[in-house]
Amino acid sequence: MAEPVRVRRLTDQEGQQLQRIVRRGSTSTVRYRRAIMLLASADGNRVPVIAQLVQADEDTVRDVIHRFNEIGLTCLDPRWAGGRPRLLSDDEEDFVIQTATTRPTNFGKPFTRWSIRKLADNLRRNIARPIRIGREALRCLLARRKITFQRTKTWKESTDPNRDAKLDRIDHVLAHFPDRAFAFDEFGPLGIRPTGGSFWTEKGRPNRHPATYHRTHGITYFHGCYSVGDDTLWGVNRRHKGAAPSLAALKTIRTARPDGAPIYVILDNLSAHKGSKVRQWARKNKVELCFTPTNASWAKPIEAHFGPLRQFTLANSNHPNHTVQTRALHAYLRWRNANTRHLDVLAAQRKERARIRSEKGIRWGGLPLTNAA
Repeated sequence: MAEPVRVRRLTDQEGQQLQRIVRRGSTSTVRYRRAIMLLASADGNRVPVIAQLVQADEDTVRDVIHRFNEIGLTCLDPRWAGGRPRLLSDDEEDFVIQTATTRPTNFGKPFTRWSIRKLADNLRRNIARPIRIGREALRCLLARRKITFQRTKTWKESTDPNRDAKLDRIDHVLAHFPDRAFAFDEFGPLGIRPTGGSFWTEKGRPNRHPATYHRTHGITYFHGCYSVGDDTLWGVNRRHKGAAPSLAALKTIRTARPDGAPIYVILDNLSAHKGSKVRQWARKNKVELCFTPTNASWAKPIEAHFGPLRQFTLANSNHPNHTVQTRALHAYLRWRNANTRHLDVLAAQRKERARIRSEKGIRWGGLPLTNAA
């Protein structure tokens, strides 16, 4: 049996960048949809689930995943063709890019960054390899090779010494026990204010929301739970984060599998998820808490499903209070769970997983309960 198509293990930078694109949704539609595909695949979702999530063909999802495994995040951008033949060879273009991405001080220049004029002048005056190129041609070359003028940024590298072990554990649970795997996370803060978004309307007549200056409703947090095997998302709004709301959410997950067999919940390292009461309850009720590595919250399977939840319930909305906002969230969840996949496809996948387990001799209690942080 062929292995399912899935993205390779993400680096911390890749996971954080995909998470930022999905959460903000402010980029182009192509990049946004492809980012959801990659993040959902990294979280253990199969191709049919991802295709239904982004309303795309399954072959398109597979192509994006294969492309990412080959060239990385460059696959988010579409490949456009056309234009006149290039005047510089590939080696000369590579030399230009290498010079542009090198600090000018390394060439003995008294400045810390290049401008287009200074870069073109340095290339022209290079004794070892002079290259004559106009400023506009240089600008187009840099744009075509994805070299842009950006602010310096920092990355949060995972300092977790058990990073690989935790990711391996999550991958193992998602691969062998999808029917017993769940994910939990908080979504928010959710305020009461007009929120911009996108809307189909007549050209030149955008949909408008009133401005707000006084916000007296406070905030809430959506505590979301996701069943990997059933592809079902549910949750409840709370005024605060904390151990008590987290424990209540975990109890609803345990209720989803009342047979008493072990279940596995993937969640991040928030302190409210790791309290003594939560751990004691988890050990007593055969719930293994699979924590993501530090600064790697993108590894939760629920993360990709929060993007559409934000886009279709909060973006382009003007809810008058938290009660109406909560009703809108729950209405979307009911629609999403009812339209996620055909029941016959879900039943066929469950039957196939049961067959694989019987062939490999896998039992529900096959994994030890560790509850390690």
